[in-house]
Amino acid sequence: MKAIVYTQHGLPITDANSLVDTDLPQPTPGPRDLLVEVRAVSVNPVDTKIRTGAPVKEPRVLGWDAAGVVRAVGSGVTLFKAGDEVFYAGSITRPGSNSELHLVDERIVGAKPGSLGYADAAAIPLTAITAWELLFDRLAVPENGGDGKSLLIIGAAGGVGSMLVQLARKLTRLTVIGTASRKETQQWVGELGAHHVIDHSQPLQEQLQKIGLANVDIVISLTHTGQHYAQIVEVLAPQGQFALIDDPATLDALPLKRKSISLHWELMFTRSMFETPDMIRQHQLLQRVSSLIDEGVIRTTLGENFGKINADNLRRAHALIETGRARGKVVLEGF
Repeated sequence: MKAIVYTQHGLPITDANSLVDTDLPQPTPGPRDLLVEVRAVSVNPVDTKIRTGAPVKEPRVLGWDAAGVVRAVGSGVTLFKAGDEVFYAGSITRPGSNSELHLVDERIVGAKPGSLGYADAAAIPLTAITAWELLFDRLAVPENGGDGKSLLIIGAAGGVGSMLVQLARKLTRLTVIGTASRKETQQWVGELGAHHVIDHSQPLQEQLQKIGLANVDIVISLTHTGQHYAQIVEVLAPQGQFALIDDPATLDALPLKRKSISLHWELMFTRSMFETPDMIRQHQLLQRVSSLIDEGVIRTTLGENFGKINADNLRRAHALIETGRARGKVVLEGF
């Protein structure tokens, strides 16, 4: 089967050997596995971080977002059957989805929204799971709750932010403030439903005051947390909540003590990596997201389609992700 791999970590994406086309043997499903014919994938920051930072002894397939068709199932599978259309984000401990055929545990897979094509569907899973777990699992915001409280999302125009804005606006009563630094990304965040959009390249406190907020109850930081950390502590209300997903070089939690601010980490791979007892929650939340999309409550966050799934196009996608200027999700479709 066709696949795209990296064989040496740390190469700049401009190097033709940073990602290469190859052929690999067809994988065989384990008891809980689906064998999926991949129709579309999207590219996430985790792809670029692993390519640059994780040494390999053999070719490694990246990719943690996919939409496709189930071709075969393992002996213990009960949730899906051959012919089902699915979408999912996979496991970081297994080969990725940048291949014609891919194995994934059924417990982290959802039924593809019937109203979407494969490219639009592939843009959704990783960011939807991350946003959902942030909002409803880590921060424990109740659905239809949050009256009188405010949420500041730093980096709201990216993949996770684009989904988080929608979920917070449509499924809670929080006042949603998103940050974006360019005119086109600010417009994007507003279109997704944010009540207010401010610029994270400018002082946050002053901008919040201009929209009538002395502070905010919740901050979710999706990018450059180290750069914004002092301001985050400043704008958070006493007994507020702070959540993040990125990888600051250091994170000193002591400044949170004075205001009794709680700290929450989110990594959507935790459940699949450790096969936690509640691993099937990711199947359940993807099922819910699929229904919300088909009902028109939320929409895909596809930003750009880079064409066929091959090494050349994936290198272009990685290059864009590495700039930190992508709007929504970058998707590739078909082999």
